[in-house]
Amino acid sequence: MDLGIAGRRALVFGGSKGMGRACAHQLAAEGVKVFLAARTETTLAAAAAEICAATGGAVSYVVADITTDAGRAAALAACPAPDILVNNADGAPPGDFRQWTPSDWHAAIDAMMIGPIDMIRRTVDGMIERRFGRIVNIVSRSVKTPQLELGLSNGARSGLVGFVAGLARQTVRHNVTINNLLPGVFATDAQRHHIEGMLESTGKSFEQLWNERGTSNPAGRYGRPEELGALCAFICSGHAGYICGQNILIDGAAYPGTF
Repeated sequence: MDLGIAGRRALVFGGSKGMGRACAHQLAAEGVKVFLAARTETTLAAAAAEICAATGGAVSYVVADITTDAGRAAALAACPAPDILVNNADGAPPGDFRQWTPSDWHAAIDAMMIGPIDMIRRTVDGMIERRFGRIVNIVSRSVKTPQLELGLSNGARSGLVGFVAGLARQTVRHNVTINNLLPGVFATDAQRHHIEGMLESTGKSFEQLWNERGTSNPAGRYGRPEELGALCAFICSGHAGYICGQNILIDGAAYPGTF
């Protein structure tokens, strides 16, 4: 299927690793001009070179931190008028809410709520004027199935999802869609860091927890980043203009509900 987005411009945060990189790779394969944004230049440069070599696409990068005003400005200086915006940031580590300080909460909200909302603020009007825009927020299944140890993520990401619910109903008539992808357990560095944060409280080894989390999923495995990348590319496509304001689970059927 031709997704109808060749020649569009995409700004992908967290694009040097994991699910963000998988989204960038798939968009580049569809002929999109991709701009990767993340905090570490070495991983950005490697990712850009590898995606370009694999897809033959046009891939650039910018060192930019979505949690800071300067970082968001730097990203838009590199890609001033994106047609596609993928907001993606590391989740907060697991822990006991009794030990979290206000600064912990502010850091989580800056990364997973304020940063993405500000990027939407800076780009959505241009998309409306051009009559095309696709905004995808990579959040987490935790907004639908909260886990106590992930309270920082539960709270900050739910704030983003709640904000999007209102705005998306205003932009869709202009062919600008805003959707959230809710991944479950995926084989990424972020998942490894999550498990490392649970070792002390569970008394289990990394290998035990890693295997348990994969095999306990109804699919019997972890998700592959490229699976989420393919979903993201379709949501960004010219065929997806009627999909808006949605929270789309991609979790191997782990969510136990009907709705």
